[in-house]
Amino acid sequence: MTSASSAEPPAFAVGVTQRVQIDPRHGERRDALDQRWHPFLAACGIVGVPLPNDPALALKSVRALGLRGILLTGGNDLAVLGGDAPERDATEAALLELAVRGLPVLGVCRGLQMILAHFDAVPTPVAGHVAVRHPLVFQGQSRTVNSYHGYGAAAAMVAMATAGALEVTAAVDGTVEAVRHRSLPIAGLMWHPEREAPFDPLDIEFFKNFFGATP
Repeated sequence: MTSASSAEPPAFAVGVTQRVQIDPRHGERRDALDQRWHPFLAACGIVGVPLPNDPALALKSVRALGLRGILLTGGNDLAVLGGDAPERDATEAALLELAVRGLPVLGVCRGLQMILAHFDAVPTPVAGHVAVRHPLVFQGQSRTVNSYHGYGAAAAMVAMATAGALEVTAAVDGTVEAVRHRSLPIAGLMWHPEREAPFDPLDIEFFKNFFGATP
């Protein structure tokens, strides 16, 4: 029998949104998540809880499970950009509203694009940002990040569209690579931390600090 003093602390759980995969052969719309997210989040001291692409059910899961934050992951173009997963957009829009109540919401790649669209800075096609790496200064640290996005936004446009509500980090070409809301617990990264091998300690530190998963 495990004593109370040696018992593990409660899991720090964060809700994770999923891409929609359409399987016409079986007539199914499937929610799916890159397996690499789970070990990355575990390295951050976080348990990732996949959420369904249904606004009401996703919100119910957040409440019932006492989730400590929301991660909006990559995959699928936004519906406003011609994507075929409007249920995902509706789900993530509902989850973003939880930030008003203090729940941290972090977007990665498409997740950042969702944040931009939510604040009326709809992304547009960008060139030179798919399957490349580029230098970046993020939180005072010089580093190189991966890039897999065909849509983005110019930092100047985002500043104008959001009336300065989003603090922006841009690549050398002026394209937004990261944002942080100045008054709400909302942030976004355009690169994929889960795709780095090994995982970058700077990304792990950022996730821990943003979600408050530090001991």
